[in-house]
Amino acid sequence: MAQDRLDSIVLEARRNAEKRDAGYRAQALKLFPWVCGRCARAFTHDKLQLLEVHHKNSNHHDNPPDGSNWELLCTYCHENEHSKLKDLAGRTGTSDTTPAATFNPFAGLKGMLEK
Repeated sequence: MAQDRLDSIVLEARRNAEKRDAGYRAQALKLFPWVCGRCARAFTHDKLQLLEVHHKNSNHHDNPPDGSNWELLCTYCHENEHSKLKDLAGRTGTSDTTPAATFNPFAGLKGMLEK
């Protein structure tokens, strides 16, 4: 019984999040030109799924109807923006004990050129 209740709560929360996401995305696509705010790549209707809504203040619940907390970014720039935020927060996802790369692809180049 408790598991069924928990499942229904999670399902309802997911549905509400999907509605919220669809709502602000649709609004942003109506408000702004279909151009990435970082790389200026223009999008047409057939590639529109690659254009994402970025929340400037990182609060996905802050969705003012005037779009002042949104900007449209392509998938690549959006990922880059979130990577920068992770790096600033010190959560790079790598440990400090990761050894540096030592392979040098040009190590024997001088000898090959002399031949």
